[in-house]
Amino acid sequence: ISEAVAFLTEKNAKVPQQDEATYYQTAQITNDRYISVGSQADTNVIDLTGDDKDDLQRAIALSLEESNRAFRETGITDEEQAISRVLEASIAENKASLKRTHTEVWSDSPNPHDRKRQENCPVGLKNVGNTCWFSAVIQSLFNLLEFQRLVLHYSPPARMQDLPRNQKEHRNLPFMQELRHLFSLLVGSKRKYVDPSRAVEILKDAFKSSESQQVSFCHLHTIIEWGEKPKNPMVDLFYGRFLAVGVLEGKKFENTEMFGQYPLQVNGFKDLHECLEAAMIEGEIESLHSTENSAKSGQEHWFTELPPVLTFELSRFEFNQTLGRPEKIHNKLEFPSMLYMDRYMDRNRDITRIKREEIRRLKEHLTILQQRLERYLSYGSGPKRFPLADVLQYAMEFASSKPVCTSPLEDVDTTALPGGTTAQLPPPARQGSGSGPQAQQQQRVSIHKPFTQSRVPPDLPMHPAPRHITEEELRVLEGCLHRWRSEVENDTRDLQASISRIHRTIELMYSDKSMMQVPYRLHAVLVHEGQANAGHYWAYIFDPHQQQWMKYNDISVTKSSWEELVRDSFGGYRNASAYCLMYIDDKKPFLIEEEFDKETGQMLSGLDKLPPDLKEYVEADNKLFVREMEEWDTLQARKLQQEKLALAAASVAHDLEYMEQQSPTGDSKHLQEDTERAISKAAAEHDEKSPEALLNTAVKVEYTRLLRFAQEDTPPERDYRLQHVIVYFIHNQAPKKIVERTLLMQFADRNLGFDERCKSIMKVARAKLELIKPDEVNMEEYEMWHQDYRKFRDTTVFLLIGLELFLKKSYVEALMYLIFAYQYNKELLAKGPYRGHDEELIAHYRRECLLKLNEHAAVLFETGEETEVNAGLSIMNELVVACIPLLLVDEMEEKDMVAVEDMRNRWCSYLGQEMEPNLQEKLTDFLPKLLDCSTEIKSFHDPPKLPSYSTLELCERYGQVMTSLTLSRTPADGR
Repeated sequence: ISEAVAFLTEKNAKVPQQDEATYYQTAQITNDRYISVGSQADTNVIDLTGDDKDDLQRAIALSLEESNRAFRETGITDEEQAISRVLEASIAENKASLKRTHTEVWSDSPNPHDRKRQENCPVGLKNVGNTCWFSAVIQSLFNLLEFQRLVLHYSPPARMQDLPRNQKEHRNLPFMQELRHLFSLLVGSKRKYVDPSRAVEILKDAFKSSESQQVSFCHLHTIIEWGEKPKNPMVDLFYGRFLAVGVLEGKKFENTEMFGQYPLQVNGFKDLHECLEAAMIEGEIESLHSTENSAKSGQEHWFTELPPVLTFELSRFEFNQTLGRPEKIHNKLEFPSMLYMDRYMDRNRDITRIKREEIRRLKEHLTILQQRLERYLSYGSGPKRFPLADVLQYAMEFASSKPVCTSPLEDVDTTALPGGTTAQLPPPARQGSGSGPQAQQQQRVSIHKPFTQSRVPPDLPMHPAPRHITEEELRVLEGCLHRWRSEVENDTRDLQASISRIHRTIELMYSDKSMMQVPYRLHAVLVHEGQANAGHYWAYIFDPHQQQWMKYNDISVTKSSWEELVRDSFGGYRNASAYCLMYIDDKKPFLIEEEFDKETGQMLSGLDKLPPDLKEYVEADNKLFVREMEEWDTLQARKLQQEKLALAAASVAHDLEYMEQQSPTGDSKHLQEDTERAISKAAAEHDEKSPEALLNTAVKVEYTRLLRFAQEDTPPERDYRLQHVIVYFIHNQAPKKIVERTLLMQFADRNLGFDERCKSIMKVARAKLELIKPDEVNMEEYEMWHQDYRKFRDTTVFLLIGLELFLKKSYVEALMYLIFAYQYNKELLAKGPYRGHDEELIAHYRRECLLKLNEHAAVLFETGEETEVNAGLSIMNELVVACIPLLLVDEMEEKDMVAVEDMRNRWCSYLGQEMEPNLQEKLTDFLPKLLDCSTEIKSFHDPPKLPSYSTLELCERYGQVMTSLTLSRTPADGR
């Protein structure tokens, strides 16, 4: 197939006499007419599924000769149509010079415990670069337990003579081996997700088409077919048969076809049954074989044998011949969770035809009734139309209004218009008015000026009313209008009721039990988000044992719901929609039944489901993973022990210098002033006290001052936590011993004042510190509290600089500060609500900064200038795309989710616009990165280096920037 794609795209340059549209049509005819898989109707065809290049070239030559005789023969299988669509997409992609490159692969977390599988949680698949399509398909097949068993228990040929003879089957063997390994890991791995790289590479090498996701998906069923078809259990699972019956140029025909994925058109249909009805009946069309023969042709499809797994391919991509590229169809298409296929079965052919005819008749009647109803609901002959019942009601209200005897322009105060002019108005048309020259003259009337006069004249009519109407006229008119309105309302209700009854009759046409004997339950929905040339794939798969829908999104496997599935799969919401539906025969429970031990009768799970060789393979991988976790734990324990030894080995001198050298406030001078102030106040109260008594009093004075600050209700711009570590500790209910030791450290500072009183107090404080036993104060906890405070100050500095840059519109520089401010702050808030700053505030400006950068990058891209475009895409790749997972990681943050969607929609909107090929190529390269829904956080560089601020300077600048935000805040900020 890949050779056919390459050959056709090469031939494009060798057909100068044909325009692109003609060539595109020729390529489709080539596949429709000459590619046949499993057809029993036409044995004189050229098979392009083999390895014979001569056959391929002969097919192309024949198609070019008949390019002006475009026609479609009957009996075309679904696989032929799938191949045709693949070729269409490939040709379009080649012509538009659209190239895909792998998205950046997110690195694994260094901590293996983050990659550990939760108990009973399904295993995900790592996205190794544009492979989300592979993950979605593989997970859908893996969760078909019968298919899972077939793969796990597949045995490759053991003897040389049993090896496959052709290249295709040789190619399948390594893939099947790797698929067994992959499935076994999905069954029994201890990892949260596994790496499918090897299977993906084999698959890509098999088709030589690593850049075409559609090709690989369309032929996934083909490549996993091992052995000859009669011996292949895959045929029994996925392949069925239908009967094509019809008339071709007046001659009846009947052909049996095999099908796997059944293709359905989406455009123009509202639900799956409408798509199926259209696919099963190809209406009468004029034959294009000959201009002389105008006989009608048409055909019907009737399923004779449905497969246990019924797969529908929804054609949501179409080729725009004007623009020369494929486009995605975003129309809404509904599909049921339970699908009854009785109406499409050959054995029900007669009754279905009767019902179809009845539905056709009802729809014709429905059209007539809807047209009649429309005349009642949109009444009038002009461009503006209204419901007839309302028109009659308005007429009744007008007739019933109090009659007036004057014109609405009379009794208005006569005043001159500005500038000394007056308004020239014609006299009102009165009954019985004269027709003489004086009556025909225009008279001067002043216009009421609402902005210059204090009140509206009291006699001015407030609403239109009849000028003259008698009681008898009013009585007759009101009676007529009331009667007519009642008739119109009754007619409208009758029409609406009849329309509803017809809709209900059509809905229930196939609801009798005889037409509900072939039930198929929805097993999996494969979803694509994005446009024709770029996007992301995931799958919704039903777990029948938990009665729960699951969402398989690369490494992420989460519980979902039917409501979420409907939102993302029906279409019309964002750019997401289903492109493949997998139904399973509800009367064949073996498809999804677990396997049981024949001796014990217990259900097999985990490694017990695997054959010996795969069990050994998974156990070996699990041992590697366990060893990785043990090595990590050993390394972390060693680091922790080293930290404890270093902490224990620290001398008292180091503790005493702590407040000076590593003071949490970062400002020893400010701390010394506070300490000396407390000592002076204590001395004033107790002039003759001993140094120890003065120390105790000074500590109480200082603590009382700080406690008052902690209890004070202050605005955001005045945060006392920044002024002293003790205020922070009080806010967060730090242990009493931690607070006491911190205060003692403050009074033990050797740089305290030079007078004898301060020196003596400093010596007493040091002596008290030396008397504190190791078990009285947990030094690890002590250090942890002070580390948290240092992180709080760092968070404040990150936020301060980020907001200052944001207000200066320096969004590129501001982003990293806001990113690290949010990250540090979130870590603090995880320990308590007062450990950090307002999370919503930081999230708001982080989000706004990304939106501003996205807008700026889009504006640069729109210029079309190479330098500007590259600069814009650089901003997106290095900043915006890298930060999007930070916004997606918490799905509860609705504003962040909306912002991401807005950014993506801005760039997706360019896909439908005309642009230079080089811009189109850059856009196509960039979009998969933007649309990647992975929430794997990319590791950022080291945080920006922070300047050193004194406590006074930090508090002042923080207060200024918070005040600026308050002054610039608007209701639109949502804050």
